[in-house]
Amino acid sequence: MRPTAKQAAALAACLEDHRQLYNAALEHRRTAYRTAGVTVRYGDQSGELKHIRGDDPDGQGRWSFSSQQATLRRLDRAFRAFFDRVKAGRTPGFPRFKGRGWFDTVEWPKDGDGCRWNSQPERPTAYVRLQGIGHVRVHQHRPAKGQVKTISVKREGSRWYLVLSCDGVPADPFPATGVAVGVDLGVASLATTSDGRYLVNPRRLAASADRLAEAQRALARKRRGSRRRRKAVAQVAALHAKVRRQRLDCAHKAALALVARYDMIVHEDLRIANMTRSASGTIDRPGRNVTAKAGLNRSILDAGWGVFLTVLAHKAESAGRELIAVNPAGTSRTCSRCGHGAKENRVSQAVFRCQGCGHAAHADVNAAINILRAGLALRQAAEAA
Repeated sequence: MRPTAKQAAALAACLEDHRQLYNAALEHRRTAYRTAGVTVRYGDQSGELKHIRGDDPDGQGRWSFSSQQATLRRLDRAFRAFFDRVKAGRTPGFPRFKGRGWFDTVEWPKDGDGCRWNSQPERPTAYVRLQGIGHVRVHQHRPAKGQVKTISVKREGSRWYLVLSCDGVPADPFPATGVAVGVDLGVASLATTSDGRYLVNPRRLAASADRLAEAQRALARKRRGSRRRRKAVAQVAALHAKVRRQRLDCAHKAALALVARYDMIVHEDLRIANMTRSASGTIDRPGRNVTAKAGLNRSILDAGWGVFLTVLAHKAESAGRELIAVNPAGTSRTCSRCGHGAKENRVSQAVFRCQGCGHAAHADVNAAINILRAGLALRQAAEAA
């Protein structure tokens, strides 16, 4: 988005008012249950919006009614997710109040209700009309396909983005290649394929580590509440945002290279949150190899496996490719030639040498072949059923 200074101030005010609405609705639910044992639901709070807007015409009353309903639905989804985690026996994670840096998106559920997307496909410049803000210029990096369903405005640092969700987007299948591949995710290379190709891991966070460290040191020297500290916080956030955009760009390019070359892609069904869990332990039972585990966790997160797999799933669906996730257990220590599995087969990070048949190969290529074989077995089992 390319808002004027006045429009940027109005967007910030809109975001702040929606944040306050979210926090007030959360406090309403907490207080009602704590004091009277009453469960307040979305329908109850949505019905009170008319009175809230009437009592505050210059605040809540100037924004779209439907966008405020979307904010209340957002809180309702947070409570539903909380109760689902309780029922499943996981860590509950009760919904929290949103600070100024933790509420960055406002959604309009329907194009034409408090918002209007106006674009010409042949031009890069488009406009969006938002109630209480006006017509904001938007740089359209590609034309929106299908029918615009929802419109969201998101703030990242000092930048504003428009997010469109569309229905009826036409499929764009790629021509068939007749080739299947297994993909092993790693740290040395982002991905290794079963036919011996390597997708480079650019290590964006490591490349920006010095600049980030300098910015963090400058931030630590600033007095809390000062204007200079706010500028330093914005500088750190801008550096992290750049790393995030670079990582996403790399994921898009790597995923596109795979879906353009292969009809079926088999990858590991990784539990990344479990793999990057801290090894620090407790005072009574301290962790082992804490420093090495912390370094490995940092490298895994810097590679962006989760982002890559999410982008790959979206691109595979759009291109008409088949994507299969398999259990990764044993794939890195099992010989792809004879099937012998042993810890000793993995000589080093890059070298695989089977203790049974003597087969030698790159460890990641050997694992990718095993992943492909497991995916083909799953596919055959599904077809037989």
